[in-house]
Amino acid sequence: MAHIGRALELGGAGDRAAAREALIQLWDRVGGTGDALHRCTIAHHLADLQESVADEVAWDRRALAAVAELSDERVQRHDASLRVRALLPSLHLNLADGYRRAGDPARAREHLAVAAPLAAELPDDGYGTMIREAIARVGALLDAGSREPLAAP
Repeated sequence: MAHIGRALELGGAGDRAAAREALIQLWDRVGGTGDALHRCTIAHHLADLQESVADEVAWDRRALAAVAELSDERVQRHDASLRVRALLPSLHLNLADGYRRAGDPARAREHLAVAAPLAAELPDDGYGTMIREAIARVGALLDAGSREPLAAP
């Protein structure tokens, strides 16, 4: 996880290409059958660093597939406060937004329909509020037929 954090620092500093390359190297090292928390985290962040919506959706799908193999026990070895169920709203939100931008409103709506009730279970804190507001924005953009990127609030 420390290596993933260092890769994300590159992206935070504006070097998306270096962050993407570092995460791809980590993905190759972990492999498609390695630790599910590492795969989910790497794929989730790699999705945000892609140049095309299709590639972004592919990485978001990998993240969602990996989370299906996670247990609360495993994520709590990393952070005692984490629960697998709390990861799902963000993963489904990302897929909903990706499918919306890719022009697949049916799949986008399917993932929003999963994300919204799960997000309602998140704590009423900054993270929970951010996810719930993003779900509402993606839903509004979907209703408007927009394929534009999701703007920050």
